[in-house]
Amino acid sequence: MALAARIALLVLLTAELMNMLDQSVVLTALPAIQESTGAGPVAVQWLTTAYSLPVAVGLISGGRLGDIYGRRRILLIGTVVFTTASLLCGLATGPGVLIGARLVQGVGVALMIPQVLATMHVTFEGQNRSKAFGLYGAVLAIANVLGPVLGGVLTQADLFGLSWRPVFLVNVPVGLAVLLLGRRFIPESAVREADRLDLVGMLLSGLAIVLILFPLTEGHAHGWPLWCFALLAAGVLVLGVFLRQQRRRQGKAPLVTLSLFRVRQFSGGMAADLLHGLLCGLFFMTWTLYLQRGLGLSPLEAAVAFVLLSVGELGGATVAAKSAGRFARRLPQAGVLVATAAMVAYGLQVGMHRADLSLPAMTAPVVLIGFGLGMVAGPLADLSLARVSHEDAGSASGLFNTAIHLGIALGTALTAVVFFAVTGGSADAGLNREAFVGVLWWAGGILGLMWGLMFCLPKRADRAGA
Repeated sequence: MALAARIALLVLLTAELMNMLDQSVVLTALPAIQESTGAGPVAVQWLTTAYSLPVAVGLISGGRLGDIYGRRRILLIGTVVFTTASLLCGLATGPGVLIGARLVQGVGVALMIPQVLATMHVTFEGQNRSKAFGLYGAVLAIANVLGPVLGGVLTQADLFGLSWRPVFLVNVPVGLAVLLLGRRFIPESAVREADRLDLVGMLLSGLAIVLILFPLTEGHAHGWPLWCFALLAAGVLVLGVFLRQQRRRQGKAPLVTLSLFRVRQFSGGMAADLLHGLLCGLFFMTWTLYLQRGLGLSPLEAAVAFVLLSVGELGGATVAAKSAGRFARRLPQAGVLVATAAMVAYGLQVGMHRADLSLPAMTAPVVLIGFGLGMVAGPLADLSLARVSHEDAGSASGLFNTAIHLGIALGTALTAVVFFAVTGGSADAGLNREAFVGVLWWAGGILGLMWGLMFCLPKRADRAGA
């Protein structure tokens, strides 16, 4: 791989790292943000949902924009939006402003992230491609845990008396570096035939996702009134209208190339990716609340727990990167089985030891959970997108990224049913421990469904490519 290509890959992975970091960086900072801004349980949920919702809504459109106007150009525009919004997050004085700035961050990410996988897909081939996607998986593994660790360390350090604010301000210099290096080293790519944007499709897809996710997020706080179910039904109806509109536009620059779903490994892989996001959205938010409220750990101690998980994830991702695609679906399936067994063991341990569970005692199951999950992300993306044509790279990348971010939003919304329904937003240690045990059993079930869906991926490496 040439030096310029390596620098381009580094910039692309850094853009993805910023996205994933800001999905999770608030987790260990949540108690401090609550205390500083007076945010309630619903506002806490929206600190995550306000970020993941516009991402889920806009990724498909962002992917198509890259196809039409150039993937590097759209990535850089998204980086400007994201970096500016990060500065606003760091300057926010109340939950309303902070949630609004998180919303703008999500818009920037929706423009940035589809260009990462699409550019990797059209730029790298053969073993370089598998290694690039392996590194992509490693970045996801690192970011999932580095975010909470960074959040805990920066919050505990209270730099310049800024409390939690540096967790957002750190994005500013990183974003500027992506802008400067990206403009110089990332090759431009676009589909010249795709000369117009499906504005009606953009509106319908975005409206459907909002109508589905908003009541899932707000329902518990309002006692699940009738309007929640009405909005859900309307969301499903709009989704049906969107699919019908897309069928009519096939061959006329549609927002979504529906023929992608006839490729078994893409549709199955995308469904598995949705569940992967659901698991992350449910597990990571509730885990940090369990560690700090259920066990009474400080933000820094909770960050150490996330470090344990990151060590495992990095190990699993390293195994995936070094395999260079040789084991096809068997590698991510093995990772899911390891994570499932470890999740069950952790659930039994949490239930038995309750308030007495220490960080050293939970090391083995936590590291194994991370190791299993680290074997999933990179191979799943590689195998799911392997047979997608270059012309559909943006659309496919947008759909694939939408799946995990929609899953994260759904998982965050599910915390209202699985976790906050038990705790009621209380800081009571016993309630938080009890609620987290229930979360772990849900997580085990989600992993089981992921394992089954991975049978849609190719069994042999020689069938993974186009």
